[in-house]
Amino acid sequence: MAANGEGEFYPTPIVDQNSRPGTIARLIVFIVVLVCAAFVFALMRDQLGDPFLLGLLGILAMIGVGYLFASAIGFVQVAPRSSGDELAKAFIDTMGQGLVVSDMRGRVLYANQAYAHLTGATSGADVRTLQVQLADNIEASPTVERLALGLRDGRSGEGEFRVSQSIRPGSEPGAHWYRVRARSFRAIGQRQPLLAWQIADISGERAEQERFFLDLQQAIDHLDHAPAGFFSADSAGRITYLNATLAEWLGIDLASFTPGSVGLSAIVAGDGMALIRSVKADPGATRNAVIDLDLSTVKGEALPVRFMHRATASREGAPGPTRTIVLNRAQGEDASADLRASEVRFTRFFNSTPMAIAGIDGAGRILRTNAPFLSLFSSVVDRDAVDRRARLDTVIHERDRPGFAAALEKAKQHQADIAPIDTILPTDEERHIRFYVSAVADANEGESAEEAAIVYAVDTTEQKALEAQMAQGQKMQAVGQLAGGIAHDFNNVLTAIIMASDLLLASHRPSDPSFADIMNIKQNANRAASLVRQLLAFSRRQTLRPEVLNLTDVLADLRMLLTRLAGNDMRLRIDHGRDIWPVKVDLGQFEQVIVNLTVNARDAMPGGGDLIVRTKNVSADQCAEFGYRELTPGDYVQVDVEDTGTGIAPDVLKKIFEPFFTTKEVGKGTGLGLSMVYGIIKQTGGFIFCDSQVGVGTTFRIFLPRHVPDEKQVAEAARTEAAASQAAKQPEAQKDLSGSATVLLVEDEDAVRMGGVRALRSRGYTVHEASSGVEALEIFDELDGAIDIVVSDVVMPEMDGPTLLVELRKRQPDVKFVFVSGYAEDAFAKNLPADAKFGFLPKPFSLKQLATVVKDMLDGEA
Repeated sequence: MAANGEGEFYPTPIVDQNSRPGTIARLIVFIVVLVCAAFVFALMRDQLGDPFLLGLLGILAMIGVGYLFASAIGFVQVAPRSSGDELAKAFIDTMGQGLVVSDMRGRVLYANQAYAHLTGATSGADVRTLQVQLADNIEASPTVERLALGLRDGRSGEGEFRVSQSIRPGSEPGAHWYRVRARSFRAIGQRQPLLAWQIADISGERAEQERFFLDLQQAIDHLDHAPAGFFSADSAGRITYLNATLAEWLGIDLASFTPGSVGLSAIVAGDGMALIRSVKADPGATRNAVIDLDLSTVKGEALPVRFMHRATASREGAPGPTRTIVLNRAQGEDASADLRASEVRFTRFFNSTPMAIAGIDGAGRILRTNAPFLSLFSSVVDRDAVDRRARLDTVIHERDRPGFAAALEKAKQHQADIAPIDTILPTDEERHIRFYVSAVADANEGESAEEAAIVYAVDTTEQKALEAQMAQGQKMQAVGQLAGGIAHDFNNVLTAIIMASDLLLASHRPSDPSFADIMNIKQNANRAASLVRQLLAFSRRQTLRPEVLNLTDVLADLRMLLTRLAGNDMRLRIDHGRDIWPVKVDLGQFEQVIVNLTVNARDAMPGGGDLIVRTKNVSADQCAEFGYRELTPGDYVQVDVEDTGTGIAPDVLKKIFEPFFTTKEVGKGTGLGLSMVYGIIKQTGGFIFCDSQVGVGTTFRIFLPRHVPDEKQVAEAARTEAAASQAAKQPEAQKDLSGSATVLLVEDEDAVRMGGVRALRSRGYTVHEASSGVEALEIFDELDGAIDIVVSDVVMPEMDGPTLLVELRKRQPDVKFVFVSGYAEDAFAKNLPADAKFGFLPKPFSLKQLATVVKDMLDGEA
């Protein structure tokens, strides 16, 4: 561009290394060459001779053919190739932004006049790249260098910088803002990419932004110092803005406040959120409401306020942002200050009470409610329903509406004694509600629009659940006590049968005809003993041998067994959780639990399906997510056994853990499987729950407490492991069960006692027998304590086994003692002194087991 005296520029690039001569110039040169050639040919035709002229004509012919070929492929152009190129050049040359194009070595190939004007270049020789132009400018060079580094890696970029003096030399002093863009591109015929830089002076744009920002700051300042509070919240109820007035009332530090970090529910006290949520706008519209409620300050103090609340909704009906003006009802002077204070106190009391309250007319229509009422019945009644004077019985189940109508009639007759109505929500039968109806003493006769009664509603869901849980617990405890008592008596009978069978087998050879019958008796007695163990498992009185286990290893070992149990029609998958915590359980009993649940899943999927066993850790914070009221918060290892079977009906689901309850055909189930599972998990200190949906499947969830060993347990585990390792190295020799010691056998069951006496005497022991603890003390005193070991039942009349041990320790502190019981060792050991040493033999037992325990106790191995 050339500049005239008035500072205007003509659209001519200051540097253009790619420009070519015009078409007319090329034609003139071509004609001059042809004329000169013709003139020379005419003058020197005779001197040059024919051979030379023929050669010259051949060369010219070749040149002509080459020119035609170059023209055909576009290498040589006579006319402009396209008007689009000229349009593009014209557009670039007239841009208001400066543009400079250079190669990778920094050589300027093109620069428009706007670039020259911004940088102060007066001729093509003065034009330099931005890197060179701004290299010494400490305010601009960081941005330019960053863009240059990006161009070397093939990345485009842009940036802005502020300089205290214009980059154009000789300009007036003053700060300027510039925007720079840089990118690389490839041109036709260029091997290396070219670099394009754009620069624009955006000082005016920045000045406009600053003016707008100042105006906005002034408006915010006015809003912050308004005598009323103001806040805005998004659709999720997060506060995006609050003014300084409201922040001061609440005690919030605006300097540390982050938009969206505080929820509206955090500053609204009580059930005030129910009043706010009840204001719902129609799709695509807004709705205004006046709400009296309390806010909660940072210090936890209540602040009575009045909301001028505006709610919005999208065209689809989804809740939108809200805007709210807050008036402090505790401030201001009024002639009726006492009346206003009374109104404030009543409103706070009305909305802060934990009981839902509603005023109704004689027809049962709702006249007014408090916030807890809208919160409790939010799924049935909203603010619109209250405004439409909806009937209160819409929140009462249909079967209980006659009772409510009768209570309302009593209220209209001003009766004082009106029985409460227990009902459930029509939309949720799991929610239990109790209604109290109170008559309004000053109700006007014949005016149905006036209040006829005040209704108070209390959510009794938790109470009903606790009552049901307590009733279920009492029932299970009673059944457990019954099962435990039956198991104890059965154990005595089975012990006598097994011991008698052992005595008979000792005197019969396998070739005897009666040997097979005796073995059959013993085998069936052992089967009966297995059923008794299931009863004891349910009553939580079985003997457990807990040990610290990693369930990942346990389930891996069980995989083959579970696969065989599941069969070919079921797809078994075991999902192991990561870093599963250790648990302390009885290995055999836990395996029995998984096996029972697998068998149940198989029976629930006769046509095949999926069985998934899943483990994971559950922290104390995650316990509430399951919604199980009985689950005490703590660290657990969760084991899920999930199937895709037929599912369990709700009425059956409540009874599945009860003993002898089964849905199988007669003869195909004892009903003790799940009751045993329940007892084992409970005795271990865990929890088990069942979630099922008919036609979808069933999931049993087991929660086993995380085991955290102390130092003593760690040392004891190390010693036990070392002893087990040593014992494994030494082959077990055949043990001699005979002896010559003196034994005092205490048992109230005659058959069991007689069998034990015969068994021990057959092994060489001297046996004294007693039928009770009192008789055992008399025999001990008669023998002056010449007893080597005492074998006693736990449950006996007059004096039980633990009491007998305490009395014997007074006479002989180091007495050796063996307890015999059908209950678990823990059931009575907790009542003994901490230093008491004793052995334990669970019923039913065989002669060999009795002799082994006595021998081990005498040798000090028990």
